[in-house]
Amino acid sequence: MTRKILTGLSSQTYEHPFDRKALASLQNMPGVSLLLKKINEYGIDRLLRLQCLGSEIRITPRNFPQLHQTFVETCQILDVTPLPELYLFRGTGHINTYIVGVEKPIVGINLDAMEWLGTEELLYILGHEVARIKSQHMVYHQMAIMMPTLKNLLSSTTLGVGGLVASGMELALYNWRMMAKFTTDRAGLLACQDIEVATTALMKLAGLPEEYLTPAVIEDFVTQAREFASHNLDTVDRVTKILSYTESGLSWVVMRTGELLKWVDSGEYENIVQQKNLNTLEQKQGNTPEETEGWNFLTSW
Repeated sequence: MTRKILTGLSSQTYEHPFDRKALASLQNMPGVSLLLKKINEYGIDRLLRLQCLGSEIRITPRNFPQLHQTFVETCQILDVTPLPELYLFRGTGHINTYIVGVEKPIVGINLDAMEWLGTEELLYILGHEVARIKSQHMVYHQMAIMMPTLKNLLSSTTLGVGGLVASGMELALYNWRMMAKFTTDRAGLLACQDIEVATTALMKLAGLPEEYLTPAVIEDFVTQAREFASHNLDTVDRVTKILSYTESGLSWVVMRTGELLKWVDSGEYENIVQQKNLNTLEQKQGNTPEETEGWNFLTSW
């Protein structure tokens, strides 16, 4: 399959409205700017980078040529430059990836992902990660990763930040992290450019081995995802939002697949791949929160 290189791609053309609303709520929380300042003072960015450099295997064209080339293609398709570093870490019994580093991003992928995913599925998974660079949201993403540690550090200070975190900042941060997955899933699809590949990648992410991915299993999963996406999320959002930040291990692949299918059905995905009506899409994505139907922990609780 020949995939299109999306030169000049803007993240605004594919960002999910739930992502934008949740980020706006987070940015308006008291104490966020102070927390960002403390992250810089503690050298969190440097710490995370050192952990990767000292513990994981850097992927090069020489040691893992196929994986490296897939990563290069992902970044080329999504127009992400310069090329981040890619590292391989030990298997955990399930597919796992991450991205850290505001100044010099590092993408990590575990052995399970490399072994269980096909090349096209790797495009989806890697695209999901590098999308955070594209949206320039790395600082908030990194804040979410370090939040448990930061909360303990800040609660011992006299700055009052611990109280601010307890009163809502942490919930806003974790709510945004969940909503941001809808955007990064879209980027993953733009990278692999095949909704069936994105679907099987998400199913494997949920832990389903390759041998169980029969046509009937995939079709029933898609039906389930469409049924979930047809529900009025306002009737279940309290439970979902609570679980989204208290149960970080949940993959929510059915919900995420349903949102991805809705995006494909809308025609917006095809317009971006064919590079049609991009100005209109960017303007549409720039709607104010009041103009876009959404789902937000802080405003609808």
